[in-house]
Amino acid sequence: MISRHKANFIISLQKKKAREEEKLYLIEGDKLVREFLEARVPVRMLVAKPEFLNSLLQVHKQGIAEVIPASYEEIKKISSLTTPHNALAVIEMPDMKPDPADLKKGLTVALDTVQDPGNLGTIIRAAAWFGIKNIYCSPDCVDVYNPKVIQASMGAILHVNVFYTDLGTFLKSALENNIKVFGALIDGESIYSYKLENYGIILLGNESKGISEELSPYITDRIMIPKISNARAGIDSLNVSMAASVIFSEFTRSKGRQG
Repeated sequence: MISRHKANFIISLQKKKAREEEKLYLIEGDKLVREFLEARVPVRMLVAKPEFLNSLLQVHKQGIAEVIPASYEEIKKISSLTTPHNALAVIEMPDMKPDPADLKKGLTVALDTVQDPGNLGTIIRAAAWFGIKNIYCSPDCVDVYNPKVIQASMGAILHVNVFYTDLGTFLKSALENNIKVFGALIDGESIYSYKLENYGIILLGNESKGISEELSPYITDRIMIPKISNARAGIDSLNVSMAASVIFSEFTRSKGRQG
């Protein structure tokens, strides 16, 4: 049984302020919890139905500071999901620091004011799939530890580092180190015919406004995904997370061509 105090504490972590103060965040779902346990991520608290707890290997239980058996009704009261799963966990935020040297080792993603949790989560998932390890977000992007971001990213959050920084300063520093910035723009050149690089920064903009004018001067290469369909209504653009997946894929394909 979970106490009222701990129930309220877990519910509080649905808010960004509480997450930042406690340096903790929530994950929910049987599969996601298992993946975090298998990855040996420090788990501050695991709340789950007894049958779920009994199914865990002893080696996976060793990294859990506190285990609380709970009924489905108890989990439902503290869950952020409309239809809760059998387990949720409180996870310690990793202490990550960016390494500037990584910018010349492969592709890096920069996100300008991406505010939809589902979009950020999906971009993280796509980045993990295509081997992109670092994402830099502007301060006004949605919080990476928002429960909806975690759900959308699934286990991919284990493989991608997400940092928040002033993108103007970040991109200026990149240019000073001869690192290209590929900006996804409506008036860019087709990504299918453009000569892409093995490393550089892929800059993606806000869901409705695109890349802000303040960051435009830092773009060295303007790219776009051409529309092939002749449809004039209903398809005027791609969702930013969809566009990200296409762009990541094309960069990866180009890298393969270059050997």
